[in-house]
Amino acid sequence: MRNHTTELTRPGVEPESGVESGVESGVESGSKPQKLPLPALLALATAVFITSLTETLPAGLLPAMSADLGVSESATGQTVTIYAIGTALTAIPLTAATSGWRRKRLLLTAMAGFASANTVTALSETYSLTMVARFVAGVAAGLAWALLAGYARRMAPVHLQGKAIAIAMAGIPVALSVGVPAGTFLGKALSWQVAFLMMTALTVGLLGWITATVPDYPGERRQDGRRAPVLRALRVPGVTPVLFVTFAFVLAHTVLYTFIATFLARLGMGDSTDLVLLVFGAASLMSIWIVGAQINRRLRALTVASTVLVAVAAAILAVLADSPAMVYVAVTLWGLGWGGAPTLLQTAVGDAGGDAADAAQAMLVTLWNAAMAGGGLAGGILLDRLGPTSFPWSVLVLLVPVLLVVTAARMHGFPARRRRTSATS
Repeated sequence: MRNHTTELTRPGVEPESGVESGVESGVESGSKPQKLPLPALLALATAVFITSLTETLPAGLLPAMSADLGVSESATGQTVTIYAIGTALTAIPLTAATSGWRRKRLLLTAMAGFASANTVTALSETYSLTMVARFVAGVAAGLAWALLAGYARRMAPVHLQGKAIAIAMAGIPVALSVGVPAGTFLGKALSWQVAFLMMTALTVGLLGWITATVPDYPGERRQDGRRAPVLRALRVPGVTPVLFVTFAFVLAHTVLYTFIATFLARLGMGDSTDLVLLVFGAASLMSIWIVGAQINRRLRALTVASTVLVAVAAAILAVLADSPAMVYVAVTLWGLGWGGAPTLLQTAVGDAGGDAADAAQAMLVTLWNAAMAGGGLAGGILLDRLGPTSFPWSVLVLLVPVLLVVTAARMHGFPARRRRTSATS
């Protein structure tokens, strides 16, 4: 997923007009909303859906795209990699450069970037121009992912902030479980160009939705007029453990998810790939609901449970995958463990970051996308050298240090009790 600047007034940040320093600036008038603004949150969820689907859509359209662009399917597959690279390279500097922008203006700019990039991708007849457009889409994703979770958090009252983030992040599993198969079907029925133009049309509609329903907030600047250095977030206790867990967890997930069709084909279940992904997506949505309901009280326990569930799923796939029934059990556990992970990790880094949360979120976006790009590369190497049966074992190897770090970060990063401060609550 890619996601998220925590949009709260913090020590050393200029407060909004009419809001006292140290008090959450969730509403410009100084009053806090007492319930979730669902239309605005669903607009953010749609933005998350668009960012996720734009990244992964080429995976289902590779044969047609490669034929029209005159390159191999392997080369066409790099349109996914260049997107992740664009996000990873630009999330931190662009987050710093735009920290003073009004939040709504920044969100609209990012989504307009998606509309432009997807339009160029659809109309491009050359591989080089397509790659440029995909890189631009990745840059837009870097802006959006460093903003969305914090935006959702800021719109909600304290006791509903976790649920607000969960609603916004629901766009990820929906994109993976419904959007990618639907886009693939549309591309096959009509053309891959139509699939990308439909993404443009959806984004244009979303721009109007955001304009009508999403509240605006000021950017964040230090009182002396200078933006806080991004890298200083690494010195904040708890940030580094969360970033490590993010990188390793996403890397583990991506290695298996990217090549799930290849893995299933090895088991003789290649024709069931769509159904397997549907089960995964449904379980992921259930996970998001559970996390949203419990995250304010049980962030640490949920993170441990998430890691363990994915590890158990990998173990089943490693030793019991000869049984189709056990494959579905494993995929269900995998979805239950993974679906809420973006919400958990973004909330954890926002809590840990304090007044450096915006920088910490930008780092999370960077590492998330670096892990996605690395997962595809590592999976390809594993496939060539060890075969698809190595994927679940690699997931287990990567999740061992994840569980150790989460367990050890008891005081900072993944505390037993979430801190309640004026900056985060």
